[in-house]
Amino acid sequence: MNHLNDNSFKILKTELHIWFINLNKTIEVIESLKQFLSENEISKASKFRFEKDKNSSIITRGSLRYLSGKYLKMNPENILFKYGNYGKPDFDIKTDLKFNVSHSGNLAIIGFVLNNDIGVDIEQLKYDFEVMDIVDNYFSQYEIETLKKLPIEEHTKGFYRCWTRKESFIKAKAKGLSFPLDSFSVDIKSDKKTELLETKWDKNEKDLWRLFSFSPMDNYIGAASVKGDIKSVKYFNFNNFN
Repeated sequence: MNHLNDNSFKILKTELHIWFINLNKTIEVIESLKQFLSENEISKASKFRFEKDKNSSIITRGSLRYLSGKYLKMNPENILFKYGNYGKPDFDIKTDLKFNVSHSGNLAIIGFVLNNDIGVDIEQLKYDFEVMDIVDNYFSQYEIETLKKLPIEEHTKGFYRCWTRKESFIKAKAKGLSFPLDSFSVDIKSDKKTELLETKWDKNEKDLWRLFSFSPMDNYIGAASVKGDIKSVKYFNFNNFN
């Protein structure tokens, strides 16, 4: 693999870095990424039934190790990880760097911040379901009413705006599916601008979070939630460097 410009890995406390990884394109360097994985990670990848899923696991985990190594100035294979009670991964080394990972379809994303809780989500849009038939199980009353007010041709996109933003927040909170989905609300009116509107357990917590939305490829919507004063987001395409 070609080496990335080290300037890409100078991250400020007020910055969020998001890396996009096209899994189809990265297949060309899969052996280079595989060399960074632990035996346990290789074993987990080998258990996937389909080759595509196996390759996606190797690429996503290998990219995480490669990029983390750049930020941490460490050999990727020497990085240790640990997992919270609900499975959220974190570095098992002393560092201020935090990360989160998501993938869907042919795209993976990795978010990095300093000292702040972070969650990211990416979803490939699908149109083979009736949006309003399922929102009662996943959205708050405010979100449902907002979705209903959108033009019907925007319902699917509105659904994914809401879904990715809520999922990223849940991942950042590291509470797993035990977290009540109707106990908080996000803004879903815009593709680009969003915010956390309400946190029912503590009316002030919403002010501690910043939410971001993005669409790195056609038919994909992503979101990131960060607990902290993030003033800027930098987006990077991993495939430009390999």
